[in-house]
Amino acid sequence: MLYHTAPNGILSTVLANGSLSSNTSWEWEIRKKLIEADLVECIVALPKQLFYNTWIPACIWFLRRERSTRNGETLFIDASEMWYMKDRVHRDLAPEDIKKIADTYHNWRWVKSSTWTYEDELWYSKSADLEEMRKHDYVLTPGRYVGIPEEEDDWIPFEDKMSVLTEKLSEQMEKEEEMNNEIKTQLEKIGFKI
Repeated sequence: MLYHTAPNGILSTVLANGSLSSNTSWEWEIRKKLIEADLVECIVALPKQLFYNTWIPACIWFLRRERSTRNGETLFIDASEMWYMKDRVHRDLAPEDIKKIADTYHNWRWVKSSTWTYEDELWYSKSADLEEMRKHDYVLTPGRYVGIPEEEDDWIPFEDKMSVLTEKLSEQMEKEEEMNNEIKTQLEKIGFKI
């Protein structure tokens, strides 16, 4: 796709999140070459269950040839938590979420213009330079750059929490055994033995 992009063109493509961090030699090498050639302009992490043909989380890559602004930088946007349930199984982005993502990109891209302003936003967006991407060994997962929110401590002692969880696990395992026996019984009734 990049080969067919005009000399001053931009392309965006949706890929599986594995494309951001895969360590297979050829995928890592391709990612490294794209970064070192300053072609990766922006990465947007999307929520899982957004697409009808797959439930896995995906991302959008923006690749630009002959960049006129922000040379040596890549914008990371983590939109993985920006969603609402469209139906029982599918998520969607609200119009205001899409606007925020687009505005963030445009504000970052045109930061030298007086009408656009951009600032990194913890847990959402970060402009990273080439050196920072090298430190992360060319992994482009936005969470590495924007930060991951700290989980709130519920102040329940570990031993108490594990006691409750193991009790619940034990109950679920008993229920699983009952269900497996019922399945065997029903299969035997129709002539199949496990």
